[in-house]
Formats: sequence, structure tokens, C-alpha cells
Amino acid sequence: MAVSLRGRAYQIMAGAAMNRVIPAGLLAALLLAGCGGQSAAPTQPPLAGARIGGPFTLINQDGRPTSERDFAGRYRIMYFGYTFCPDVCPTDVQTIGAGLKALEQRDAAKAAKAVPIFVSIDPERDTPVVVKEFVANFHPRMVGLTGPLAAITQVAKKYGVYFAKQKPGASGSYLMDHSRQAYLMSPDGQPMALLPTEAGPEKVADELERWIT
Repeated sequence: MAVSLRGRAYQIMAGAAMNRVIPAGLLAALLLAGCGGQSAAPTQPPLAGARIGGPFTLINQDGRPTSERDFAGRYRIMYFGYTFCPDVCPTDVQTIGAGLKALEQRDAAKAAKAVPIFVSIDPERDTPVVVKEFVANFHPRMVGLTGPLAAITQVAKKYGVYFAKQKPGASGSYLMDHSRQAYLMSPDGQPMALLPTEAGPEKVADELERWIT
């Protein structure tokens, strides 16, 4: 069942209660977008003006330095996760990829303007080779990014994404705690909307179709 923007705002707040990194502008934008009940479709993206995003330099799945400038002129779907995630990350990334494919069926020209980007928050294990194998499973144009932990931490903070490494088990394996949101960013790198990955590919396609021009 689809979740309202107001409901999703509280989900994000609850999921990030320990981290204190979700920007106030993001939460305010989500809450304001949820006001008014069944009002007419907004003329501006719900996250317009929120302080989300910014410059970064990471390493892509082919081992090349990649910055936000490499995506200038294209809409960006930004998702942060890790390849060893047992459930949430592959489910969300699958939904993002399937949502973009659904839009390709509706409007190929519009879909071609968007690039899905997966940013690893687990660089200890997510080397470019590992990330490349992961993103190839979900969409042929999906870009995978990794890099030094310090650089990833800076990027995650700019996007209001919390993550933390859990204590390793006896085998040395571990999980990562992280917040869960997929952003649609404009061609000039400004935040536009949260994609409803919990609602399935068609709803993601609806949101992409609504804001990509």
C-alpha cells in the first residue's frame, strides 16, 4: 500500500532517530508536501529548496574517479546502500531499476534522461568489482559508486543518509545500519522528490514520469 509523504517523513524520522543527520529542510519539505490531503498535483517538486545533495568525488564500478559533474544535464536517482545487504537494499534497487524500465516502456525519451546511481556505504567490502557485479543485475545504465570511507561519509551527510557498521559476528561478517531513501535529483543537481520504492515499480515510474520533463 502506498504511503503518504507525511507518513514517509515520520518513517524517515523514526528510522534516523539515532543519527541526527537528516536535514531539517528535508523533513520540513516532506511534512509540508503531506499537508492538504487530496489536493491538486503540485506544480513544484516536493523537495524543491531542500538542502540535499552537493559536490562529490567517488570511484565508479570501472575504477574511474567520478563526480557529480559527470551527471550534469541528467536526472539522477540517488540511492545509498551496500551489496552485502541481505534484504532491503537489493529489494529497493530492484524496484528502482524496474521502475525505470517501466518508464522506458511508457516514454523511452523521458526515461533516457535519468541515470540510476547506487552509492555504497560499505567500501570495506564494496570494491569497484563487487559494485559492478551488483548494479549489473538491476539496470544496464545503473552506475555504482564506492570510494574511501571519509569521502562516502561526506556524501552521505550531504544527502541526509545515516549509516553505521554493526559489530562483527564471530565469523567476522557484519551488517550495516542505514537510512533508506531514494532521491530524484534534477539535471542541475537539485532535490526534486523521494521515490516511493516501498510502493513498487509502477509507483516509482509514476513519480519519475511526473517530474522528468
